[in-house]
Parts: sequence; structure tokens; C-alpha cells
Amino acid sequence: MQPHLSKDWKIPPDGDAAFVAAMEDVLAVYQLPHDPRFPVVCMDESNKQLVGEVRVPIATAPGHGRILDHEYVRHGIATLFVEVEPLAGRRHVEVTERRTRQDWARFIKTMLVEHYPQAIKVRLVMDNLNTHDLASLYETFPPAEARRLAERIEIHYTPKHGSWLNIAEIELSALNGQCLRRRIPSATEMRRHIAAWQADRNTRGAPVNWRFTTEDARIILTRLYPKL
Repeated sequence: MQPHLSKDWKIPPDGDAAFVAAMEDVLAVYQLPHDPRFPVVCMDESNKQLVGEVRVPIATAPGHGRILDHEYVRHGIATLFVEVEPLAGRRHVEVTERRTRQDWARFIKTMLVEHYPQAIKVRLVMDNLNTHDLASLYETFPPAEARRLAERIEIHYTPKHGSWLNIAEIELSALNGQCLRRRIPSATEMRRHIAAWQADRNTRGAPVNWRFTTEDARIILTRLYPKL
């Protein structure tokens, strides 16, 4: 899988060494072989508006599909945290009411303790949001527990304007297109839909074949490299 570099892509300045360094770091991680002791996991977050019906939809019948009224009622916003292990074809999505430091920290703890209990260290690829750092662990858990969790993650940040490098962003796109493109009135119902989608994808084993390499970047994105 190669990222689409032309659509909705914010272009960094020419000769942007910081962008190049972070990009090549992430691309090098994606080239590592599968190792359950040091799994490569990508995480991202998004949000979805909860929307209910004003009038009961008209059910599918011969000659027409399900008919929805154009009016709807808003029920707030749900936050989605997604983790995906590209080479194992495994993903997990968490639905929360907020996206605070504490929400991110609890998501990371669940990932480490429940999903990767045997891993020595998780190589974590994510974007550089202000909540995505080790400080969030210390703001949520006692120091000893925060330290234990911090020692089990190796963070690799995607560069600014480089969120397309995060495979979890691609997974979120699949989730939205395959599962969430409908009116969902509550977080409870959203969790039910996501759980079914997640179970199906994980059962089928849908690995990600990332093919955009450092060598490709040095050709396609050559203008981003400093001229020495």
C-alpha cells in the first residue's frame, strides 16, 4: 500500500530536514519484520457526530431503499481511538466521550496490558498531538505505574503535515467508509457497530501491505531533502 500524496496533503517547505528525519524514522519502522516481542502498532484518533432521527425511517420495500428524513437531531460527539498492528492484521477501536490526556493514557494502558501483555516494548507510531506524550501517563497514573507503562513503548512520531504516514489513519478511513457512514444516535450503538466490524476484520486477518519505502521517498519527495 502506498499513500496518496496528492489529495488533501499539506505540503511542507522545500528542504525541510525535520520532516525528512521524522518521515524516514517512520518508514524504517515499517520495514521491520514482524516480531511479537516488539510489535509495530499505529494509533490515531478521530471523532464522529452522534445523530438521531426526528422521524422513523421508512423501511426498504420493492422499488426503493430505506428512506431517511432530511431532518436529524444531534446527540453530541464521540471520540474514536484506534490501534492497528499492520503486519498482524489486528486492530482495536475504543469509543470515548472525550479526548483528554487521561483518555489517551487509559487507551495506551489497555493496549499494553490487555492486547500486548507479552511484548517487551511496543513500537508506537502516532501523530504529535499535545495529548500523545509520556506526560499524559504521569497525569493519569501513580508515578511507578506510569514509569512501567512508559518503559514499554517506543514512540515514533509522524512529522507535521505527514499524518498520511500513519497507517492508523488509513484504518480510520476504512472504519468510516465500511461502518460509520450512517446515522448513529448513541455511543452505545456506535460501540456495537464497531465491535461487529472489528471482529469481522480481525477474523479475516486484514494485514496492511505498506510499500512506500525510504528509497521511494528519496525519489518522489526529493525536493524536501536539504540540498547539500
